[in-house]
Amino acid sequence: VQLQASGGGLVQAGGSLRLSCAASGSSFSIYAMGWYRQAPGKQRELVASITRDGSTDYADSVKGRFTISRDNAKNTVYLQMNSPKSEDTAVYYCNANRPGFGGRTHHYWGQGTQVTVSS
Repeated sequence: VQLQASGGGLVQAGGSLRLSCAASGSSFSIYAMGWYRQAPGKQRELVASITRDGSTDYADSVKGRFTISRDNAKNTVYLQMNSPKSEDTAVYYCNANRPGFGGRTHHYWGQGTQVTVSS
C-alpha cells in the first residue's frame, strides 16, 4: 500500500486543521490506520489509531481535541485537529498496518506532512 498525506500547514493555536491520508495499491479496508508525529529532537509517537472496524484510540495529549476517522470508500483516513496547541507542532505521518505471518505486524508509512501551530 502507498500512502500520501496532505493537509499540513500553519495553524493558529485554538484553530483547526484536517489532515488526510490517501491510500492506493492495496485493499484499504484490511489495514488498521494511524497517525504518528515527530517533533524536532523527539521520538516518533502515536497520536491516534483506528482499527478496520472503526474503533479508535488516542494519545492522552490529544484526547478531546483530535479525531481520527476513515472512509473506506475513498481509501482515506483523516485526522481532525481542533484547538491545536504549540506542542502539537511536528511532522505528522500516516501509518497503515496489518498482521502478517508468525505474529508479525507489517507497517507502511506515508511521507509526512508538517504541522506548525503558532501561538
